[in-house]
Amino acid sequence: MPPDLARRFVDTEAGAFGYETQGPDDGELVVCAHGFPDHAPTFRGLGRRLAAEGFRVVAPWLRGYHPSTLAGPFDSRRVGADLTAIVDALSPSRPAVLVGHDWGAVAAYDALASRPRRYRKAVILSVPHPVVFARALVTSPAQLRRSWYMAFLNLPGVSDRVVAARDFAFVDRLWRTWSPGLKPEPASMRELKECLARSMPAPLLYYRALAKTAAARLRERMPKIDVPTLYMHGVDDGCIGPAVAAGQERFFSAPLRSVRVERAGHFLHLEAPERVEGEIAQYLIER
Repeated sequence: MPPDLARRFVDTEAGAFGYETQGPDDGELVVCAHGFPDHAPTFRGLGRRLAAEGFRVVAPWLRGYHPSTLAGPFDSRRVGADLTAIVDALSPSRPAVLVGHDWGAVAAYDALASRPRRYRKAVILSVPHPVVFARALVTSPAQLRRSWYMAFLNLPGVSDRVVAARDFAFVDRLWRTWSPGLKPEPASMRELKECLARSMPAPLLYYRALAKTAAARLRERMPKIDVPTLYMHGVDDGCIGPAVAAGQERFFSAPLRSVRVERAGHFLHLEAPERVEGEIAQYLIER
């Protein structure tokens, strides 16, 4: 673990969560939520950048990812509530900033919609508003093809074995497909795979919970997001096409700033770190 990092745990009513932290303990709290197939160390670069600006950056392992609690449920409302519980525990009297990527983004939307006063600003990476994305799965053949893995991960037993087989070759495939221009550091991928090996099958249960709630997403009236938000999406994203985000501003009552990042895919914060970290730092510094 890099010397500028500390690893700690926070206890909440819903379970204990391990997290990495950078920056001063009295800095404004920034909680960074990862997705699949990924884990908390994905935010080390962003953490260094924001820590240099005086922020206290906390990147937890989400529910279902070792060393955090492996117990369910794994629906986005539960995981979103986890994020706010972490904020309540670590910054009880001061609003925080929420950064979410992939599944962390999905959970962030729920956290922002349910407890907007707990957040000063938000940054969402790679996943548009859940209602927009759910509709794209119904109306966009291109997005449906990109999302084939969601159906596959809903095959208990079969997908569990395939994902873990041959040293998580399935995970390598997703990273190559979703971010074709990215060559992850071997040590980073080894760390990720060790996390997944100690967590399985919990990370896959997010998708099985999603299958039960997707139809409800199309029917329900999710509250508009009343937290100023920066939305960033890689132009070369092989997981979710950037065009899917079109029109999502109607689900925000607070200002939404959208940025497309050239020569970056789904893991844009790793592919274009200077651009992405700079945009985020500048956005959070603005008052």
